Amino acid sequence: MSKKNSMKRILITGGCGYVGTVLSEYLLKKNYHVTSIDLMWFGNYLKKTRNLVSKKKDFSELKNSDFKNIDTVIHLANIANDPSGTMNPSLTWDVNVIKSQRLLEKCIKNKVKRFIYASSGSVYGINKKKRVTEDLPLVPISEYNKSKMIFEKILFSYKTKMKIYCIRPATVCGVSPRMRWDISVNILTLNAIKNKIITVFGGNQTRPNIHIMDLVRIYDFFLSKKNIPEGIYNAAFEIFKIKDVAKMIQKKKKTKIKYLKSNDPRSYRQNSDKIIRLGFKPLYKIEDAVDDIIYQYNKKIIKDKTNCYNLKQMKKLKLNTK
Repeated sequence: MSKKNSMKRILITGGCGYVGTVLSEYLLKKNYHVTSIDLMWFGNYLKKTRNLVSKKKDFSELKNSDFKNIDTVIHLANIANDPSGTMNPSLTWDVNVIKSQRLLEKCIKNKVKRFIYASSGSVYGINKKKRVTEDLPLVPISEYNKSKMIFEKILFSYKTKMKIYCIRPATVCGVSPRMRWDISVNILTLNAIKNKIITVFGGNQTRPNIHIMDLVRIYDFFLSKKNIPEGIYNAAFEIFKIKDVAKMIQKKKKTKIKYLKSNDPRSYRQNSDKIIRLGFKPLYKIEDAVDDIIYQYNKKIIKDKTNCYNLKQMKKLKLNTK
């Protein structure tokens, strides 16, 4: 196999997930050969197609043969978000750190050249600075955030073995075949559609967001661009107060907004100038995500089901056993 073709062969852990499904489909359209590795706790919405290999498998149990001709691994699989991470801390640390390091070792053994890791912007914790850049100290406050931070440190201890890229995405929004309703913009929009009321706890908290298509485009950017410096990159392009997101949705879907007191004062900010300086340009906005959700829900393309909520589905699968 030529080196040119080899560069097109990508292994994605969590390839059937919320971001992974959209990423897999996007890369397939761009003529990449995609191997998706996923336990499929939340289902499998990938359609069988040429150049796709989809395996229901624990990413830490991959065999050498699974890495044949693989040039790049994109590591998306994890126990995601604070509630899921807190529900079963031992599972969170096992998947997000211990098994992830096992994956790194197998990548080194099989001469994978490039490893792209999906961390989280939440590793910064509560930070009041207006410009939260990649070089600031990390002060994670949950099991999920902490596990992400620890694996980042482990990850860069391997930087002499292969090229390492760490993406710290903001909260993702938008439509995916493997839909998630347990993230802020998506659930606020769903509540407006179904209940004609958006309940906002607090409202003055600021949260960075990224449209799912821009996040997918970032992964492709790192695959297709040559000579990108290794390191950590924020991925957040719109920062709004939660109440302002609710008002944006209200303009598109007739609904009431109910404000309740909140004991969660957390505000997050991220600055993404570093990746923009490399030439990446975001194309999508939160508003686009809201429009897509309203349209696809009304057309019954996406639905409100248990497996659209990480915590609910994990409890259903009895993954909450400590």
